[in-house]
Amino acid sequence: MIVILNKPYGTLSKFTDDHGRPTLAAHLPQRGIYPAGRLDADSEGLLVLTDDGALQARISHPRHHWRKTYWAQVEGLPDREALARLARGPQLKDGPTHPLSVRVIDEPSGLWARDPPIRLRKSIPTAWLEIVIAEGRNRQVRRMTAAVGHPTLRLIRSRVGPWSVEGLQPGEWREVSPSDVRQ
Repeated sequence: MIVILNKPYGTLSKFTDDHGRPTLAAHLPQRGIYPAGRLDADSEGLLVLTDDGALQARISHPRHHWRKTYWAQVEGLPDREALARLARGPQLKDGPTHPLSVRVIDEPSGLWARDPPIRLRKSIPTAWLEIVIAEGRNRQVRRMTAAVGHPTLRLIRSRVGPWSVEGLQPGEWREVSPSDVRQ
């Protein structure tokens, strides 16, 4: 079984929590499925869950090069050099990141409101970036944008491999076909 979920902001990427924080259990009736990769509580968007351990490992492990696409609203307006540094893969404390794809985009159409909204400052503009990676280190996209001087204000995973968050509102999910993986 493969389920894709639009994980809401503030929800942990697990089914239980000893501290009473919101978890996946509030959104998914299925049990026996597990996230293939994680999104931290302050990130939103596509989370793939499966009961297939081999598939879970293939999606999660960087050696399999599953592409993950993120929409990042960043502080400031990145110039050509900042975008080039992101595309080359900036050096982080735990080593260099692999080269990736990055481009400036308009705010994604159909984007849901975040609750709570991000804090906007009138004197500091923001920009949206589409960033594609094949790794998956802890808070990687946030650390990469900060490394080039443009901290992430809002982070949404829009795609994992063949699956997209399109058509799913926060908390909504759908079961997808295992044949998508073979394609």
